[in-house]
Amino acid sequence: MAVMLSARADAIPPVLVIAGPTASGKSALALDVAAALPATIINADSMQVYRELRVLTARPTPADEAKVPHRLFGVRAAAEPCSAGRWLRLAVSEIEAAHAAERLPIVVGGTGLYLKALLEGLAEVPEIPEAVTREARALHVRLGGVAFRETLAALDPDAAGRLSASDSQRLIRAYAVARATDRPLADWQRMSAPGPALNARFAVIVLSPPRAALNAALDARFDAMMAEGALDEVRALLALGLDPMLPALKAVGVPELRRFLDGDGSLAEAVAAAKGATRNFAKRQMTWLRHQIIADKVHPARYGPEARAEIVDFVHRVVAGSG
Repeated sequence: MAVMLSARADAIPPVLVIAGPTASGKSALALDVAAALPATIINADSMQVYRELRVLTARPTPADEAKVPHRLFGVRAAAEPCSAGRWLRLAVSEIEAAHAAERLPIVVGGTGLYLKALLEGLAEVPEIPEAVTREARALHVRLGGVAFRETLAALDPDAAGRLSASDSQRLIRAYAVARATDRPLADWQRMSAPGPALNARFAVIVLSPPRAALNAALDARFDAMMAEGALDEVRALLALGLDPMLPALKAVGVPELRRFLDGDGSLAEAVAAAKGATRNFAKRQMTWLRHQIIADKVHPARYGPEARAEIVDFVHRVVAGSG
């Protein structure tokens, strides 16, 4: 039986957060919860926001999206980078819209910075003009990582000393912030987070499968992605001629398959490298979740049908205010 959200004006509305490493079953769990009560599924994966990357990011299928409202999936072009601040503004708007429609917002993803921004707030860094970011990217391409970091040291010595010369994304971000605001990024980051981004009762479920089971699922899923057209997806993305520093061009699997398309190594080598990168990525996600997220419920396995009744009962209690 579906459970409706409270319409009382003084009720603090609930938000369900489903977190976990990639391939842990988050999307399947969200769909099962949404089948049990009115809900809207809201993306919190930094790569699933890009419309060109449906296969390699394991975005919900069109059939799944037709079953229940899905928001913030494939909403930006790869040429338009999405920061945590931009995502947070969009997510808050979608959460409020779900509440207004008396639907449970289910925020699903494994991007730590997005989840932290929602649950704890985000220190306000002014919006950086895209022209400044483009200037930083162009300078990085011209100078290379080592010389670019030396240039950054004049503006933000803390970031230059802390970041690796190979960490192009964070180096460019630090340079752009310092150029646009005349303050180093660390100054903004030291400002206390303002607290949760909206007034809500957050309930957090973390999926935490054993490493061996997760790695096996990751390898099987990447094989399925290849069968579904991942290589053609990367080929089409590269045909756009975008800046290789853009986040979408660094999505797990894209650099590895790109090397094959550029004639560097065999397809089997590219697939093996992509699987290894995916396993490393999942390991970092699990470490972050273990240390940074306080969960209301931890499911110590990949999500499957056998856990449905228990978790849906937990969500019903959250919605009712007794969870």
